[in-house]
Amino acid sequence: MKISLVKIGNSQGIRIPKALIEQCGFGDEIELEVKGDALVLRPAQPSRQGWDEAFSTLTKLEEPGPLLPDGMSEEWDEAEWTW
Repeated sequence: MKISLVKIGNSQGIRIPKALIEQCGFGDEIELEVKGDALVLRPAQPSRQGWDEAFSTLTKLEEPGPLLPDGMSEEWDEAEWTW
């Protein structure tokens, strides 16, 4: 499907047909990402999605680790803050 860019102020935009919006499950917000020479649009994920499950899992551990994503260290915290 080819569509034209439309002028919106100093920017340009596209009109997405309703059928595609419904097929993709878009709501009021979408996420955009550039991959190579392609623009990828996907339904926006709620902020902090999965946090409840993560906290629940941590509270069940005998020795919970830091609340950091895999591979992220705490070194920046120690270097940046003065206590």
